[in-house]
Amino acid sequence: MIELAWLLLALPAAGALFTLFVGGRLDKRTLGMIASSAIAAAFLVGVGVLAALVGLPAEERSVTVHLWDWITIGDFQVPAALLIDPLSAVMTLIVTGVGAIIHFYSISYMEHDERFQRFFFYLNFFIFAMMLLVLGNNFLGMFVGWEGVGLASYLLIGFWFDRRDDSYGYYADAGKKAFIVNRVGDFGMIVAMLAIWSALGTLNFLDVFEQVEHGALTVGAANVICLLLLLAATGKSAQIPLYVWLPDAMAGPTPVSALIHAATMVTAGIYMIARTHVFWHVAEQAATTAAWIGALTAFFAATIALVQVDIKKILAYSTISQLGYMMLGVGVGSYGAAIFHLTTHAFFKALLFLAAGSVMHALNGELDIRKMGGLRHKMPATFRAFLVGAAALAGIPPLSGFFSKDAILLGALAANPFLYVIGLVTALLTAFYSFRALLVPFYGEPRDRHLYDHAHESPPLITTPLWILAALSILGGLLNLPFVLTLDKWLEPALGAHEAPLLTLELLAITLSVIAALFGAVMAWARYMTNEPWPRRLASRFSWLEPALQRRWYVDDFYWNYIVVPLRNLSTWFATVFDQQVIDGAVNWFATTSIQLGERARRIQTGAIPAYALSILVGVVVLVAFFVFSA
Repeated sequence: MIELAWLLLALPAAGALFTLFVGGRLDKRTLGMIASSAIAAAFLVGVGVLAALVGLPAEERSVTVHLWDWITIGDFQVPAALLIDPLSAVMTLIVTGVGAIIHFYSISYMEHDERFQRFFFYLNFFIFAMMLLVLGNNFLGMFVGWEGVGLASYLLIGFWFDRRDDSYGYYADAGKKAFIVNRVGDFGMIVAMLAIWSALGTLNFLDVFEQVEHGALTVGAANVICLLLLLAATGKSAQIPLYVWLPDAMAGPTPVSALIHAATMVTAGIYMIARTHVFWHVAEQAATTAAWIGALTAFFAATIALVQVDIKKILAYSTISQLGYMMLGVGVGSYGAAIFHLTTHAFFKALLFLAAGSVMHALNGELDIRKMGGLRHKMPATFRAFLVGAAALAGIPPLSGFFSKDAILLGALAANPFLYVIGLVTALLTAFYSFRALLVPFYGEPRDRHLYDHAHESPPLITTPLWILAALSILGGLLNLPFVLTLDKWLEPALGAHEAPLLTLELLAITLSVIAALFGAVMAWARYMTNEPWPRRLASRFSWLEPALQRRWYVDDFYWNYIVVPLRNLSTWFATVFDQQVIDGAVNWFATTSIQLGERARRIQTGAIPAYALSILVGVVVLVAFFVFSA
């Protein structure tokens, strides 16, 4: 079955090409089913590949499937090949499994959009690019997929490029922002690849890792390479300081938000660091930097999520925060825990985004939670699904988010208590804003009677994917329980062995995590569901922070005032002054001078034959004289 792994690329690619060239002749429902079935078929192939890996001894669970010789230039050789191992198998199932669910959801959600065909072409292309990224057996192959998901995200975020509103501005600008910010990170990836090739003479993962394990890189070189890779990861996985594109990515259709934020693009940086873990074992300073960036990103984004009123932006900042947890995990060396949280996060965050899309579908696109209320009576299925997702995000046991987040916090506690404290406080804030996003829209009295009266439950093609993701969010924690399947053990052939923590340390981490999650949930209930005065008094003590949180700690303002505006002014000067007066001026001067010289030369051409004969005679005399006297 492993030999058929090329189908993991071929099926999404075939779906995209079919949608592009044939889809216009089909009705929307048929087209959507075919495009979605291509991803579902890829998921089934992924299951078969996983089963084949399970049947191999642990030491043989790394198989290279060679497709063709791609680049051969002297000593520089890069094949088109796939690396099939436990890590790529897990990522394959996440991308195709959750991706297929989002595809089927999109059939109903986008059925009234006039660009339906284009949308499914972009979705299929997105999955194809992500599969290239996770299956490539070398840095250059991974980079092709890396850039592919960047292009796909640009196309999907700006899908409604002709729209604008007060919250997102011009939707096309959101796509451009994502594309440009990610190019900053991609610079780090390009330079890192050049450094790896210069130092080791190959870009093949297995060859590179073998050389690094045998001491081929100095600690300094490893730190430089890892810091460059970290720059790339901060772009794709939305870490400080390159996270600013992700909240604006909510301008895209809700299925796009679910796909980008849950299963595909934002997980690329975490996957890349986990894949290159051999470097990070050598580069301890870079790993510590990654851990601190992850912890601060998690806390920073969680504080902003506390005050958001756009339900999708609450989830967007939540995604940034959860990605911070994953970065914290890989930074402290808990690679298995980070991939475990990546997996469970794909389930419950896709669930939350699709449930938010169901709310939008029922409320004619409304996103402001302050206009909602009491929706659990009108949308019981969506409410229950959102409840499961919010509880999993908050880390309420025994849902999946509790197990995976606790695994990361346990790794942080063992590595650095300060990082653990930041992560634990962030867990409390996460529980608070998760239940705020649940209680304000679904409980209480309707705040906008017109919206409430017209609200309705979504059709089965929207609610059925919610139930599937809700089940995965409930049961996903079982993936890392010893008596079911220990994901850490499964990933060991790809990520190395992980030392088990002390039992007392684990019990302490579990206890504190449960207390933090429950306390945050209770605080949200007291603040939004009771008339007790103490929650308001407590909130008033932090009211001085609210303006800064509403302005997102002024980070976007800083970028706008000190980077965007100066660059725009500089570009305007180049376009209006340097280009027109210097460049155009130089070209125009040469043109004018040539015209003037030609005009003067033209006057010599009188048209009189005697004058031409005389000039010929003079020329002959001059040439004869020259040769006579020079001899």
